[in-house]
Amino acid sequence: MSKIIAVAGKGGVGKSTFSALVIKTIIRKTNDIILAVDADSNSTLAQMLGIDVESTIGDLREDLMKDPEGVPSAISKFEYVQYQLRLALAEGERFDLVTMGRPEGPGCYCYINNILRTYMDALTDKYAYIVIDNEAGMEHLSRRTTRTMDKFFIITDFTPIGFETAVRIHELAMGMDIKINDIYLVINRIPQESQTHQKILDLKESFPHIFFIPPDDELVNYAFDGRSILELPDDSKAVKAINEICKNAELM
Repeated sequence: MSKIIAVAGKGGVGKSTFSALVIKTIIRKTNDIILAVDADSNSTLAQMLGIDVESTIGDLREDLMKDPEGVPSAISKFEYVQYQLRLALAEGERFDLVTMGRPEGPGCYCYINNILRTYMDALTDKYAYIVIDNEAGMEHLSRRTTRTMDKFFIITDFTPIGFETAVRIHELAMGMDIKINDIYLVINRIPQESQTHQKILDLKESFPHIFFIPPDDELVNYAFDGRSILELPDDSKAVKAINEICKNAELM
């Protein structure tokens, strides 16, 4: 059975970086192939993982809305969508990536979304691990009404608005029609001396499990140079922190 790992948080707190480093850790610790899902409309996970994405689910959805009769007559619309979705699956070393892309425009997407949901459910069953990089509103995650979320990481930076957003995401997750086994708060780019701040102690009412990632200049340099985070050395501060988080959260 697939283990589903979801990541959420407000923009700019390091969700995609965290997702990429979790993927790096799973690759190092297991022999399994991972499915990465970039469900944030500000798609950056492909760049973090060092691969190119030629098309997104959003592109396919919009193309079908613009020309619903443009499906070749030899196959059904369902088969055509499945074919296009397979083309949208970018392959990396030991992982595949599907990028959701832009959000829905005006109009009814019910039929197309039903096809997408059916395909995604069938696709995820083929992988031991699925890592989903979500936007703060968790639009795509909230549609997964038939599955269990094994591990849910809410990422924040060390700011009051980041903490407030994390609490709201936690409340939103609890209101979804989906089972979530474990929820964790991850505070990114926080100096060690700030890890006992009173505001963090207050968060323990909502989050019994809180993890920390220290600032990492090497990670910043990799991001600035556009290098894949998967190439970060094992002694990187961020890599070591994610390894410890994955161990304590029993991801593997």
